Amino acid sequence: MSNPAESVFPQPLIDAFARDPDTAAFEFRTRPVSRGRVLDLVRDCAAGLAAAGLGPGRAVALTTDVTPAGFAAQIAAHLLGCRVVGLRPGLTPAQLRHVLAQDIDTVLTDDTTRTDALTDAAKAAGSAVLDVERDLLGGTGGDGGIGPRGSATGDGPRGSTTGDGPRDAEAGGTAPRAGLTARGRPDDIALITLTSGSTGNPKGCAQTYRALGDHWSWQPTRWSATTRQLVDGYRRFLVFGTLTSAVMLEHLALCLLGGGTAIIPEPPVSFPHTWQRHRVTACLCTVPRLYQVLDTLRTEDVDTSSMRALLVAGSPLPPHRLAEAADRLGPVVYQGYGQTETGMLALLTPADQDRYGDRVRDSVGRPMPGVGISVRDPAGRPVPTGAAGEVWVQAGGAMSGYWNDQEQTREVVHDGWIRTRDLGTLGDDGFLRLAGRARDVVFVNAILHYTAAIESALTTHPDVDQSYVVAAPDESTGEAAHAFIVPASPDRVPDPAELRATVRAVLGDGAVPATLTVLAAVPVAPSGKPDKKALLAMVAARPVDGGPERDATE
Repeated sequence: MSNPAESVFPQPLIDAFARDPDTAAFEFRTRPVSRGRVLDLVRDCAAGLAAAGLGPGRAVALTTDVTPAGFAAQIAAHLLGCRVVGLRPGLTPAQLRHVLAQDIDTVLTDDTTRTDALTDAAKAAGSAVLDVERDLLGGTGGDGGIGPRGSATGDGPRGSTTGDGPRDAEAGGTAPRAGLTARGRPDDIALITLTSGSTGNPKGCAQTYRALGDHWSWQPTRWSATTRQLVDGYRRFLVFGTLTSAVMLEHLALCLLGGGTAIIPEPPVSFPHTWQRHRVTACLCTVPRLYQVLDTLRTEDVDTSSMRALLVAGSPLPPHRLAEAADRLGPVVYQGYGQTETGMLALLTPADQDRYGDRVRDSVGRPMPGVGISVRDPAGRPVPTGAAGEVWVQAGGAMSGYWNDQEQTREVVHDGWIRTRDLGTLGDDGFLRLAGRARDVVFVNAILHYTAAIESALTTHPDVDQSYVVAAPDESTGEAAHAFIVPASPDRVPDPAELRATVRAVLGDGAVPATLTVLAAVPVAPSGKPDKKALLAMVAARPVDGGPERDATE
């Protein structure tokens, strides 16, 4: 931690909850769960984990539904100083075996996530398996750890008739913070977040307890005015998907440390209808999900007036779609940029968009407080302001490296800086603009072209809403670009000749896609990002003979 006086993670959260035990931390399927009740869950989970021999330096793999109990189990493991590995949904049996073989002592699960593949992988690794709700909390499972409605451990604030009763020291009970002291050692690994594993086994992004203590989202005393404006919108923050998501945990911290309530609705979550049903004020949103929301709002009257902060991230958002989102939803749309390895790095705010308009909608905003950004050439040397290069970043909360993967760590981490492998520019105005991935390229007749530049050129055509480009081997040119288009209107299919002319005018003949395919919607990967592997598979499935005649609508 930068300031020795600051508490070890997750002590700031424990202390904040203890100061305000009656305020709801969660609304779990319409039931309020107070901060004091969550502290009780953390205390019980910590006791169970300690009884199982877990503590500093021991490893816990966590896979649960999105519940108060699942959250409490993770905080409890951190409280004990454990190394926590989040097992995200969708891991294959082989990937589970690979991850659990990385010195995992115990796997924490629940009724929704315990599978034969997980159990087999744990057995092969010699890892114990504990059910959070049954083994740690002594419940029956399926209730999120808060008991049946109206029970002594159920709804309401501490001390209410439906809550868990007063537990303050004056009443002779347990003080809210009793037994809840963080034991993590600053240089121990606290959290391992898995990457997508799209090329094989997932890499584990390892953050130390020091890094989590330095992370901007977990230290309210360091929040900037911009961050506090964002937090002000997190009164009712929608939590969905998985708690193993680094970005979800990051923004859940903003909500809870800012005094807000995390909303966990009854599944399935429907966008934007869930916003209306639960009066959601803040939500994370991938770009494909935002497209879904905007498409729905074109045809349905859904009340989104409660929304105060919609943070869009995960992949680039075309400027015209950002403008449409602001027009339909109001001045509540933020665009964030970050990585699993680093956390959020830059933020484009509604105030930025209001002040600068289209001049900044092609950017991902300015660096977050405490984040350093350097744009560099292939040799790692800084380029002049405004020049293009690879984006390198420095952030206190970033990973120290990939767990048990020194080769990949040496490739990415250099003297405290992390190579993002993203291309971009940092202008005189301080706004970061991305230009694609360093490896997202196509070599046509041995000439390099960035697929993001081709995508950007295609989306300037008025009939194009979204564009995605992949590279595939080509017998004539070595490689060729293949474009997939989602039209701006389902009633008007873009003219392939016009699209090729648009790309040619901007980037030259070599960048013109060999094929153009019109899609009703782009396939989405489990991460919520556009699934380019699926698009590449569509290219591979086509006949070998190429040319414009292969343009298609699918």
